[in-house]
Amino acid sequence: MIPPENFPSQGGRVPKKLEIYSDGACSGNPGPAGIGVVIKKDGKVFKEISKYIGEATNNIAEYTAIIYAAQEALIQQADEVALFTDSELAYNQMIGRYQVKDVKIKVLFDQVQHLASGFKVFVVTHVPREQNKDADKLARKAIKTEQAKVVASRQSPEDAQADLWG
Repeated sequence: MIPPENFPSQGGRVPKKLEIYSDGACSGNPGPAGIGVVIKKDGKVFKEISKYIGEATNNIAEYTAIIYAAQEALIQQADEVALFTDSELAYNQMIGRYQVKDVKIKVLFDQVQHLASGFKVFVVTHVPREQNKDADKLARKAIKTEQAKVVASRQSPEDAQADLWG
């Protein structure tokens, strides 16, 4: 029998640390928007999120990406989260350097703060765009995929059939 002091803390569960990269993008500002999230554990990607979120500003897309990232970390039962974002505004608001003045952003900011309280550690780091390119690709992919659906839905049945049969 293993003595209790040798068991991992937290009810037999090994603490989980996640590294998350998030990004929001839009085509126009405001415009069609998407989010991208890359979640890593032990340096390896284990989950990616690419989601179209409708018409939004870039700042709303950035915060929405952070919310999805935090929600997914909670689902994964993470104890510690290192969040990386290239959004200077979101980063500076989250660390308290900037005030949140926009009412729509304030609602999202409050949601991020609430979600962050669910972790033992939640650290936000600002990174250059080059270090966030995988999340950016996922956000842009979500927009392009949605735009392709819209274009396809406008195509006449005859044109669609012609495309299928050449």
